[in-house]
Amino acid sequence: MSKHLFSAAVSAALCASAALCASAASAQTDDQARRAELLRQRAAIDAELARLDAAAPKPQAALVAAMPPGTDEIFVTGKALSLTTQVRGQTVTTVDAAAFRNTPATTIADIVRLSPGIAVTQGNGPRDVGVSVRGSNARNGFGARNLQVFEDDFPVTQPDGLARFDLTDPHAYGAVDVVRGPSSARYGNYALGGAVNFRTRSGREIQGVEAGFDAGGDGYANLYATIGHATSGHDIAVFGSYVRGDGATGHTGYETGTLNALARFELGSRDRVAVKLIYNEGDFRLSTRLSYNQYLTNPYQLGCAAAASAVPGCGTISVLVNGTNGARIAQTADEGNLARNDRRTIVGTRYEHDLGSNTTWRTQATFDSRVVNQPTSATPFKGTLDSYNLTLDVTNHGRIAGMDSTSFVGVFYNYLDNQSYSFNKTPAGRNGFGALTQTVFGDVRNLGVRAREELQLTGRLQAIAGIGAERSILDVRQTAYSYPVGANPVLAYIPADRHFTNVAPEVALFWQAIDAVRLHARVGTGYGIPQAGNLFVSAAGVAGNNASLKAQRNTGVDLGAEVALGSNFKAELTGYYEWFTNELVSQSAGVNLLAYTSNVPRSVHRGVELGVSWKPLPGLLPGAKLDASYSYNDQYYTDFQERLTAGTVSTVLDRNGKAIPGVIPNFVNARLGYDQPAGPLSGLGGFAELGYRDRFFVDNSNLLAMPSATLVNLNLHYDPPKGSGPLSRLSFYASVQNLFDVTTVGAASVIANSLATSGTENPASVLANTTGSVYAGQPRTVYAGVKARF
Repeated sequence: MSKHLFSAAVSAALCASAALCASAASAQTDDQARRAELLRQRAAIDAELARLDAAAPKPQAALVAAMPPGTDEIFVTGKALSLTTQVRGQTVTTVDAAAFRNTPATTIADIVRLSPGIAVTQGNGPRDVGVSVRGSNARNGFGARNLQVFEDDFPVTQPDGLARFDLTDPHAYGAVDVVRGPSSARYGNYALGGAVNFRTRSGREIQGVEAGFDAGGDGYANLYATIGHATSGHDIAVFGSYVRGDGATGHTGYETGTLNALARFELGSRDRVAVKLIYNEGDFRLSTRLSYNQYLTNPYQLGCAAAASAVPGCGTISVLVNGTNGARIAQTADEGNLARNDRRTIVGTRYEHDLGSNTTWRTQATFDSRVVNQPTSATPFKGTLDSYNLTLDVTNHGRIAGMDSTSFVGVFYNYLDNQSYSFNKTPAGRNGFGALTQTVFGDVRNLGVRAREELQLTGRLQAIAGIGAERSILDVRQTAYSYPVGANPVLAYIPADRHFTNVAPEVALFWQAIDAVRLHARVGTGYGIPQAGNLFVSAAGVAGNNASLKAQRNTGVDLGAEVALGSNFKAELTGYYEWFTNELVSQSAGVNLLAYTSNVPRSVHRGVELGVSWKPLPGLLPGAKLDASYSYNDQYYTDFQERLTAGTVSTVLDRNGKAIPGVIPNFVNARLGYDQPAGPLSGLGGFAELGYRDRFFVDNSNLLAMPSATLVNLNLHYDPPKGSGPLSRLSFYASVQNLFDVTTVGAASVIANSLATSGTENPASVLANTTGSVYAGQPRTVYAGVKARF
């Protein structure tokens, strides 16, 4: 979608909202009739609650009626087992929109970093973000792997295990749930680190139109709007935005448009339907990843228009002059016009039917299309990856041996059709696609079953047990093309047909020790099968099916506590210890052989996570608040032998006890702020925020480390409550990110260790010249925004 078409779509949506606004205004003219209807519905629900309590006195088994203050409608939700809300016996943090609605929120990093256990880094492009839960995704240079991602309970992780975080605009969200720990019993394949569920704002919350505009340094601009409406029978919200920016780093400008909608309908007392739509198209210019020394010399890639005249520190790629074979030339990101032009479309529907007063049947279907055009390097990539995800489950609230219980069983199936191509790049810029180098055709299939039982042993003690079993099939075929100078092209066909069976149990105890303290203990498991690209070089270092490759597995123990002292103090503390087996890494097979993907037999992940929300002076300064989180990750290999090769020399090095590269040991985020709670200045506030990231290694031998960084942000905002005066329809904010303009490493992908010709391992000074690793973080940037409600 071009920016002009997208702007037209947003304008049309705003015009269409006039009917909704007129409808809402008309509805407000008949208060007496609506109040009567409300009382009738409340009486009916009270009667149903009383009947259910008599049959099975368990709050989760009853219908839940949500009636926000100031509204007259109610929308009754279902009784099916929730995906990420009301999760018992596991570490879960919810970040509410109040924490980010008056901030720039340029990427989802501005949301999820407020949760303990989360590390965020710059991904492959201006809006892409790498998200790691307990170090689960630390080795990946873009998006997310080893983590299941959802939006409004619909999956946005495709069956090959990849999720991208540049898909939607954070302004669409009302909350995000972060579930931590191995969770394949509940979420299936790739849930090695847990799950993240982004929840969009409801139509009931909006009830009309909200439109906003953000602007900031480096040409950043975001025009967005949300239309929402709700009654007792439906809830609809549609969000759209157009965002652009030039980027502080050279050749990182972008334009992207997003549509995001969720509609829920009551079809009767027993039937509910939800429909989800996400559409995103983006054009992102990319710089090259640098060596550490290049980053120190020229972190923001300035003065890099052409390789022939580039200043020191500019990154380059090596491009074939004729796009096929022979001579190569160097090009900067500007010369090659490196970019991503991707399109993502997700359409889903969910149907719930109450089979009885205590049993709910739920069916969900999602179609997810990812179309990519990525001339991001010397080997551009194009592909269409369409996936289908189906689930069917039943939830029953009843009693077992006189104890309240929630029982769940479900089946699921997902399928990915992979059609992808790689090419040689020519010197002709973005559209310089040369000879075909590789095709990958095939599919990924996952079929499985899940079951879960939550049993209320006493009024305060609950036992949870779950299990998931999954059969995965990777049936993919690679054809590789090479073009020797003066000889005929050579084709190599490699079929890879791998089958995996995984079982993931979990057990947990949840104890409400006293009203203010909750405790949990859990043992959970997770698994993740290899990706298609891991299968085409064998362990012998030659082209072929990597038949020895195993699925990754993670078994973890969590001990956690939550404390809530009224509304003035809340804290969560979790300690975890996880045993990881068969982690996937790249390794050399020996002299003159290809690198291949292998399994690290064993490693340990352990750490501590702390989150605090505190109002220190509720009487004197009721609007003062401190929000802070701390994450400690100690992750290291316990059984790993790595082979390195140089010339005719090859050696195996013991990595036992070495820290896993890419994992950041310590993260701190603290925000001290004040919001005026009442009076004529209600909604006026601001905060100062400090973020600290520890140094971390980027190689298996722990020779080269990226430095630590401390960033400070400032924010002022005015967000008055609705109906509090003539300005109540407007809100404003101003923000300074990275106040002291600290130059930081925004991302550093893992680099390979190497040997000198003598056979000794090269030191950090040599590794610091290894390119393809470092992106600089954002320098000091000023943002301001205004939002209007209609």
